[in-house]
Order: sequence, then structure tokens, then C-alpha cells
Amino acid sequence: MSVSISSDGADVRTTATCGTPLSADRIKHLEFIQAIVTRLGNNSFLLKGWAITLTAAVLALSSGQLSWQIALSGIVPLLGFWFLDAYFLRQERLFRALYEDVRRPDSAVEMMAMNVGPYLTRVTLAKAAFSQTLVLLYGALLIAHGVVALVAR
Repeated sequence: MSVSISSDGADVRTTATCGTPLSADRIKHLEFIQAIVTRLGNNSFLLKGWAITLTAAVLALSSGQLSWQIALSGIVPLLGFWFLDAYFLRQERLFRALYEDVRRPDSAVEMMAMNVGPYLTRVTLAKAAFSQTLVLLYGALLIAHGVVALVAR
């Protein structure tokens, strides 16, 4: 995609990779979708921070008291964070698929539509939950809970 701006900034022309100009409405539509993707990515980032913080607190408490029950009880909220993170990742992927369709000049997507329904079968919650990044992060945190529970026993 290329962007050309006139010297006075009044005329903005954006062209897709095939060279067809995109209308100002289509560009605004893409900006709305991008804002949603950014917000979902930020939510996911915040969830990861909270999950790591909670895990550190629970594991510090359980190792300080040598309580395997506390270590195992921290798994429940961790699984909740994993589910929420997977939900946000799925939503992000759905809106990325919508973005890809909207950016094409021959797109059949209604202008300013935010319906991700047509992509629901393509992007499942299970695929998002077991994506490499989520499995590595939450899997490592689950293993840490298990190790502390075994050591505290």
C-alpha cells in the first residue's frame, strides 16, 4: 500500500498493492478496525502482566509457607487469565481477517461494518488458546506452580 499526500495536506490518496486507489471512507474503516486490533493487543498484554504478577505472588506465598495447597490454588486464576487471553487473541485475529478483506479494492464487506461473523469458523478459540505464544507463557507458569507444589510437599 502506498500513500501520497499533496503539499497542502488536503488530498490524501492511498492505493492498495494492486494500484487501485482506496476511498477516504475505506481508509477510515481500516483505521477503525486497526484501533480495535490495537486495543485487543493491549488487553492481551495487560492480562499477561497480571498473570505473571499473580503467579509470582502466589508462588512466593506458597514457598514461604511451604504450602502445596496455595501453589495449586493459583492454577485456577491462571487458567482464567489463559482463557481471557485466548479470547482476546481470537478477537484480534477475527478483526485482522476483516481488515484483510476490507483493504482489498474489490471487497464485498459493507462500508463501516464490523461484523466478524463470517470468520468465526476460520479462527477458533482452541486455535488461539493453544497458539505457540500462549502455550509457552501459560504452560511455563503452570509448570512453575507444579514445581513449587511438589517442592512444598
